[in-house]
Amino acid sequence: MAGSDLEKLIIKADKLTKLSLTRWSADWKSATQLYEQAANGFRLAKQYEKAKTAFEKASKGQEMLSSPWDAAKHMESAAALAKELGNFSEVADFYRRASELYTVCGRPQPASDALAKGARALEDAVPDEAILLYTEACSILEEDGKEQMAFDLYRAATCVYIKLEKYTDAATFLLRWGLAADKCNATNSQCKAYLSSIIVYLYAHDFKQAEKCYNDCSQIDVFLGSDQGRCASKLLSAYSEGNIEEIKRLAQSSTVSNLDHVIIRLARKLPTGEVSALKSDGVGEQEEALDENDLT
Repeated sequence: MAGSDLEKLIIKADKLTKLSLTRWSADWKSATQLYEQAANGFRLAKQYEKAKTAFEKASKGQEMLSSPWDAAKHMESAAALAKELGNFSEVADFYRRASELYTVCGRPQPASDALAKGARALEDAVPDEAILLYTEACSILEEDGKEQMAFDLYRAATCVYIKLEKYTDAATFLLRWGLAADKCNATNSQCKAYLSSIIVYLYAHDFKQAEKCYNDCSQIDVFLGSDQGRCASKLLSAYSEGNIEEIKRLAQSSTVSNLDHVIIRLARKLPTGEVSALKSDGVGEQEEALDENDLT
């Protein structure tokens, strides 16, 4: 269909949604069908700006027809076109709106998925916004008791934080992942998340925080008795002793090699700073912390 014909469909549809002396009620059903036809036609013709607007109108039409599922689908189409056009603020807004519409349907998984699509679309261009979307997507699944479905989202958000060199935020998100894994009895994922968090702190050369993280995580028996827990303990001991060779050896261990690639890359670069200074004051403090928390 020619572009001018598609424009006529939009004009006709707009008229059907407006009241006049001869039209006392809007015909949203007919209008929405015309918007959908125009949207698909514009998209096929690669007229993305017009297609985006048409999908927005089609989404509104489906809402007026009490069909939030179809409205959400159209909003996702508009969001994908906004990405093609480089309208990144609209990408976030449209995917959030799609998520809200899926929530109206009582469908938390698609609602989370919509936010995740938005996050992936924005990772390179607007990474901070991508993190917010990933976080919102995780929250939806957490509130629905489906933490295990969010594991890929925790991983993705952590990767973005690390790319931005926001290591404290990355470690905090890994601990959130660990808590989620604990709730769904995914003990292996839980222990990996805790060890990963400690490695991130060490990479940021924040030994004190790494030590505190280990002490907190060690209150959980499953971590304390795991390969990941033992690896973390040995890593901190090697730092305390200023033993660079041992740090490098542990970073090459099979336990570390089974973590996510982004964490492995950080571990392979350890130590990132001077560790000899820790030798004199680190050992005593670590032993005191261990005794205090009765981790033996």
